[in-house]
Amino acid sequence: MKRIAALILLASLSANALGFEPFVVSDIRIDGLNRIAAGTVYNYLPISKGDRLTNDEVQRAIRALYQTKFFSDVEMERQGDILVIKVTERPSIAKLTIRGNHDIKTDDLKKGLKSIGLSEGETFDRLALDRVQQELIHQYYNRGKYNVSVLPHVTRLDRNRVAVDIEIREGKAAKIKEINIVGNHAFTDKAIRDGFESGTTNWMSWYSKNDQYSSDKLSGDLNKLQSYYMDRGYADFGLDSSQVTISPDKRDMYIAADIKEGAIYKVSKVHLLGDLILPEKTMRRLVFIKDGETFNRAAIEASSKAMKAVLADMGYAYAKVDTIPKLDKENRTVDLSFYVQPGHRIYVRRVIFQGNTRTEDEVLRREMRQLEGSWYSQAAIDRSKIRLQRLGFFKKVDIDKSRVPGTPDQVDLNVKVEEQSAGSLMFGVGYSQYSGIILSGSVSQNNFLGTGDRFSLGAEKSDYYTQINASYYNPYLTDNGIGIGYNATLSKADYSNLGSEYASYSNSTRAFSTTLGIPITDFQGLNLSMGLSSTKINTYEGYTPQVLIDYQNAIGHRTIHTWTGSIGWTYDTRNSYWAATRGGLLSASVDGALPGSTVQYWRFTGEANHYWPIGGGFVLYLDGQVGYGSTYGNQTYDRTFGQYVAGQKYDYPFWQNYYAGGVKDVRGFQDNTLGPRVCAGLDPTTGKAAQPVNGNCNGSSYYYAQPIGGAFKVLGTAEVYLPLPFLKDINTARVSVFMDVGNAYKNYQSFSAKQLDASYGISLHWKAPIGPLIISLAHPFRTQPGDQHYEERIQFTFGSQF
Repeated sequence: MKRIAALILLASLSANALGFEPFVVSDIRIDGLNRIAAGTVYNYLPISKGDRLTNDEVQRAIRALYQTKFFSDVEMERQGDILVIKVTERPSIAKLTIRGNHDIKTDDLKKGLKSIGLSEGETFDRLALDRVQQELIHQYYNRGKYNVSVLPHVTRLDRNRVAVDIEIREGKAAKIKEINIVGNHAFTDKAIRDGFESGTTNWMSWYSKNDQYSSDKLSGDLNKLQSYYMDRGYADFGLDSSQVTISPDKRDMYIAADIKEGAIYKVSKVHLLGDLILPEKTMRRLVFIKDGETFNRAAIEASSKAMKAVLADMGYAYAKVDTIPKLDKENRTVDLSFYVQPGHRIYVRRVIFQGNTRTEDEVLRREMRQLEGSWYSQAAIDRSKIRLQRLGFFKKVDIDKSRVPGTPDQVDLNVKVEEQSAGSLMFGVGYSQYSGIILSGSVSQNNFLGTGDRFSLGAEKSDYYTQINASYYNPYLTDNGIGIGYNATLSKADYSNLGSEYASYSNSTRAFSTTLGIPITDFQGLNLSMGLSSTKINTYEGYTPQVLIDYQNAIGHRTIHTWTGSIGWTYDTRNSYWAATRGGLLSASVDGALPGSTVQYWRFTGEANHYWPIGGGFVLYLDGQVGYGSTYGNQTYDRTFGQYVAGQKYDYPFWQNYYAGGVKDVRGFQDNTLGPRVCAGLDPTTGKAAQPVNGNCNGSSYYYAQPIGGAFKVLGTAEVYLPLPFLKDINTARVSVFMDVGNAYKNYQSFSAKQLDASYGISLHWKAPIGPLIISLAHPFRTQPGDQHYEERIQFTFGSQF
């Protein structure tokens, strides 16, 4: 067919060039142009004024113009010494429509079509359309849809234009009816196929789609089959053949693989050859397979990768480690050699930043741990990428290396970033089952004028809480990363607006603090803070629990003045803040009221958590938290109120108590409802504070005891994040199953493991446009007397939080 087309084209060119006698071209005229500029034609035309024109030159010129794909017909004539070129333009594509596609996104299809010249505004080429048709069919075949049909429709429009409509009828994917592995004796079919993506129909196929045939999936499964055997010692394993048969109606697939297991081999000797750079003893520590052990390809590949990683950290960016196994089939042993070729030691000439139109280069450069002029280090580059991602200024960060031309030992690092908005002017409406409707507004800039400084001014109001906050932080006050920040807050909370479920009192606070951030390493740092605050507390006789009224009366102050100070330490190895999949966080802080404050107290808060990828896209998360507070100094009550006796040391202040329960704590319980509870008002029979019995308060102002928190708290969480096909972007949404356990206690001496509450359930975290959304469905399975009143199976919170 191609030969016939070539003959037709040759005949056409000959006809269009027939009858030319050689002559010198005095001028060139082009007829038939409408959309294409004459200058464009002259650029492709291999003929100029003054050239001597022959039939060969004419044929070459016609071929050149045809190859532009601008024209469907080209003719050349001679009028005296003037060369006249008559062309017929191909139509342009005015509109390109794709319909009927569900498996492949329209945007992805259009990108592929554009790469072969089929897009709106381009010249229409029927041959390109035919190629597109075949390519689309091939793509659907790879997805197991053998009943697919691709029907292109071309409609002629005015002004030499066309509309191209591609109708796709995908049909249903062929289902795998049988997978037959022939030749396996050491392992069962079930064991071999356990990790396969392809499978026959089962009760989970509606979700996993494992029974839908795909050539890509099959290829991957055959590689897994080979790895399965070679990771278990079968060094001479062979896949003799694989066959895929389709039923006449193209709906059922039958897969067969013929294998040769071979024998189990032992490693007789491991050799390290080539230029090792490091002492052989050191390099052997990176070899994960030893003399006499069973052959294991996975361990061999891991050894090779580990050696290359170590060499890359020393500057050998292009190091190679080849593995050379020599099989002794008679003795069933493998003589294994690792041949190390480090290549040139590379240093980085320049670090080039691209894509940062708003952010200053200096902001990126100070996060780089790979420096210009120093030896190349892959570990330093990886750490640099994580630090840049954590800034929150960029959607995407890529770092690649390119050799410097003419120099074998130098590379340039290209740091490509895609900026995202780091500042916002926001007005939001949110909702929390604890806080009710939340109205908020803020002006924030996490990359102020491109300097990396953070500034925010925000306000928030809910059913019980009002706050205005202003803050500023410079993360690089000094070149070595010491940062300084300032924060001012005005807030007011009236817990009586929350109803009888919570202790009724209100407080209003004015506070100012300054913070100093001191880096210790790339992973850990210190935070020091000093400040002052003034808090006015109002209690309500008969409605506020009597123990809180007695405490306030005993200290003799309604307004609490506090000099605050804190020191905190963090060790953070998480690979992401929002959707971490590995690494963890250790933190510990001590803060409190300094001498001279109305009430002198201190408290310790600690947390340890970690993420582990456990295979198959699953991620295990464990978290533990503890909080403890106490007073210090010689402060004593100066009068007697209820249980507080003159001369007795102050108790820990109730407005600083720890609470448990809630959507971000022990899920399945209302926010801040677990822990110590007391009754409001006095018992009419005794005249003293009413005492709760199984969470009830007979004869007091409210029937249920009210939570007031405590000076000690413990919390633990075990969570597994699930790989769901409809939530492929974990940076946007994640689903997990969890178990929470925890509670708050009056003090450390009151702690009892028997009083820990626990729940389990499923949770969705979604970074929605309106702000973070958390929805949890929880079931408490371990409770204390009175807790049932505060159970809350479905919990959610959304909206911007500042």
